[in-house]
Amino acid sequence: MLFEFGIKDIIDIVLVALMLYYIYRLMKASRSMNIFIGIMVFVVLWLLVSQVLEMRLLGSIMDKLVSVGVIALIVLFQEDIRKFLFNLGAHRRIKSITRFLGRDKQQDSESLKKIIMPIVMSCLNMSKRKVGALIVIERDMPLDDVVNTGERIDARISQQLIENIFFKNSPLHDGAMIISHSHIKAAGCILPVSHNLDIPKELGLRHRAALGISQESDCIAIVVSEETGGITIAMKGELKIRLSGEKLESILTQEMM
Repeated sequence: MLFEFGIKDIIDIVLVALMLYYIYRLMKASRSMNIFIGIMVFVVLWLLVSQVLEMRLLGSIMDKLVSVGVIALIVLFQEDIRKFLFNLGAHRRIKSITRFLGRDKQQDSESLKKIIMPIVMSCLNMSKRKVGALIVIERDMPLDDVVNTGERIDARISQQLIENIFFKNSPLHDGAMIISHSHIKAAGCILPVSHNLDIPKELGLRHRAALGISQESDCIAIVVSEETGGITIAMKGELKIRLSGEKLESILTQEMM
């Protein structure tokens, strides 16, 4: 009897391919590509031994290793899996569905403008004066661990306050400012530093810290360079450099809606 290849088989192959792709992205983001390659080699050998060659003894041993190995991988990569599932739930299409169902109300443009404009104007002023700054805007993923490393402020967002905090003689100017729910939550915070080797050498520690926090959460990190005055955004593990005020406002408006 010939094998019948139908629409279900196509869907099955596509779903498995998508699953492998997202596992690949997860491993790549956590710098565990060698582990991913090793797992794929083991899976191929397991299928070869148990399904093709039908070696019962070796196949049963490998079956036990697979069942135990899945649990071991979950324990080993529990933090990465948690972030992956969170990012999946925070995906734009998923969020649009929840908005449609009334579970996630979109901010109106006026209130959003009151949050964005002080940030944009302060970044432009600091850029002109070449004052270094690192501003992190919290979104869906809480940054409480980062907030606890700095000084709590809990003040309304204002251009003057942002510029005063990052003034060169300010005791909090070296750390990161965390903005959450239209408030400056904390300043002088310590961020995880990215070890990505592809970062241009002219970018400093602030840029590495911004990239590091964007790799570990869904936040938006804004950097004003102390050397060049350039404005950079780190988001989803990527850097967007040399931004104008209009481009900065456009990105923040689009991403914070």
